Amino acid sequence: MRKAFKYRLYPTQPQQKDLERTLSLCRHLYNAALQERRDAYKKAGKSVGLYQQKRYLPQIREELPQYKRVHSQVLQDVIHRVDKAFQGFFRRVKAGQKAGYPRFKGKGRYDSFTFPQAYETGVKLQDGGRRVLLKVFP
Repeated sequence: MRKAFKYRLYPTQPQQKDLERTLSLCRHLYNAALQERRDAYKKAGKSVGLYQQKRYLPQIREELPQYKRVHSQVLQDVIHRVDKAFQGFFRRVKAGQKAGYPRFKGKGRYDSFTFPQAYETGVKLQDGGRRVLLKVFP
């Protein structure tokens, strides 16, 4: 059984800027991964899978230094989101429903990111769960 917890965060100003920057980078990565899948199918008739895209993440972090400050698991989850959107699309096509091709995300349509292993990656509860310590960036 999986458990999920949601907390309302009250970040400091520098933390808020870091969170917004991370959210923006995740949105750009999502849109780039979606574009890569669209182009591969249009130009070569081939599909790009989850693990093919995940394999490029270290290269992206090497070439674009702003991505080095985003935890690797957060970036991997972005690629998972793209894959999940396509899985849902193909599932609806197969079922004969209105499919709804995955869309690019604008600033207001991509509003969260995920730490799959939150405690190990720098988000910790303090004061009996009343305060959240954000150590989001190395």
